[in-house]
Amino acid sequence: MARDEIEQDKDVLEMLAPAGFHVAVRVGFAFPEYEWNTLPRAWVCVYTRDALMLYDPVTRWIYENTGSVRWSEIGLDDPRNVLALAANHGLTFGAAICVVDENEPGIRTFGTFARSDTDFTDEEIATLTAHLARLHRQEPIALILTDAEIETLRMLRDGLLTKQIAHELEISESAVKQRLKSVKTKLDARNTIHAVTIAERRGLFRMA
Repeated sequence: MARDEIEQDKDVLEMLAPAGFHVAVRVGFAFPEYEWNTLPRAWVCVYTRDALMLYDPVTRWIYENTGSVRWSEIGLDDPRNVLALAANHGLTFGAAICVVDENEPGIRTFGTFARSDTDFTDEEIATLTAHLARLHRQEPIALILTDAEIETLRMLRDGLLTKQIAHELEISESAVKQRLKSVKTKLDARNTIHAVTIAERRGLFRMA
C-alpha cells in the first residue's frame, strides 16, 4: 500500500472519530505491526495506570469477536465502569471494529473509535470497517524489504553515515546507496529520513 493511501486512511479515521481512536494493524501473537493512538493523553494515562484493559468490555469484545459494534451495544460486564470513566474524558460514544482474513486467522486488525457528540451511524461504521480492512490487507513491511535492506536501514536509524555503514558491512558506499534507493522505492518514501520514519511507524525495528 502506498504511503499516500495509508495517510488517507488515517485522515478519514481522525475525521470520523474526532474524540480519538486507537488502531492496531496486523496483531499477531503479541504486538501489532504498527498502531495509531489519538486518544486523549489523560485518558491513556488513567487507562494504563489502573490496568483498565483487563476490565474493558470493548477490549474483551475485540479479542472475542470480528465485525463491528457500538460501545452501547456491547453486552459484557463492566465491573470497573470503564465506559463511564471514558465518557468523563470526552469519549462518550464509540464503536469497536475487528477485521480478520480467513486465510490468516491468527492475525487481526482492530480499532476503537470515539466521539463526544453523537453515536456512529451504520454508514460511518461501514466506512471505518472498509479502511481497517484495507490496512489489514497490506503486506507486512518485513516481507517487503530484504534482510540486507533492513540491516542498512537500521544502521541509518542508529545515526551512521553511508560511509560508516559501508565500513561496518564491508561493502562499497555505492552498494549502501543502492540499498537505500531500493528501500525508498519500496516504501514510497521521499528520502531516507522519511523511509526510517515509515519503518519505525510500521514497527519494523521492533520486529527485527
